[in-house]
Amino acid sequence: MLEKILSMDTKLFVFLNGLGSEKYDALWLLITKQTSWIPLFLFLLYLISRKLGTKQTLYLMLFVGILLVFTDQIANGFKNGFQRLRPCNNPEINTFIRIVQSRSSFGFFSGHASSSMGVATFLYLIFKKDFKYFWLLFLWPLIFAYSRIYLGLHYPLDIIGGYLCGAIVAFLMFKLYQIAQKRNFPV
Repeated sequence: MLEKILSMDTKLFVFLNGLGSEKYDALWLLITKQTSWIPLFLFLLYLISRKLGTKQTLYLMLFVGILLVFTDQIANGFKNGFQRLRPCNNPEINTFIRIVQSRSSFGFFSGHASSSMGVATFLYLIFKKDFKYFWLLFLWPLIFAYSRIYLGLHYPLDIIGGYLCGAIVAFLMFKLYQIAQKRNFPV
């Protein structure tokens, strides 16, 4: 069963990765860099600070920072535990896939997918009632994570695993944030 799932994962990766072309490589290299998303982060910070004020925004950013540390460390633990080769390092497929970027570390699961989905989910849970179109924030982890497939760095299951981890950690962090809010900033 696991072999069949991994085979389907590889086939889906080969298809999605094969959709790319050199014409768009520079764009996807830009998309995959965290620093390319700074305008989005600044816009979110602006919206949040207008809604919460400076002190509450800084308090919220503390939780976002903790969330990022957790998702990153959990992803590293899974990568070292599962030791799944990235597509770019897999000798069974790396001769015919598009490899735009390469990494020597293992691939399951994607830290990019985990951290971006974690932050998006955490912020969505907090602000879904305050901003009508806040669900659009989930476009960020979708585009960000697809860049990892496009570049040849992750399989779709690496992305899905990252999304699941990020969403779970975000939900738990949201619950902790709610508890901390009640204790530190009672209404």
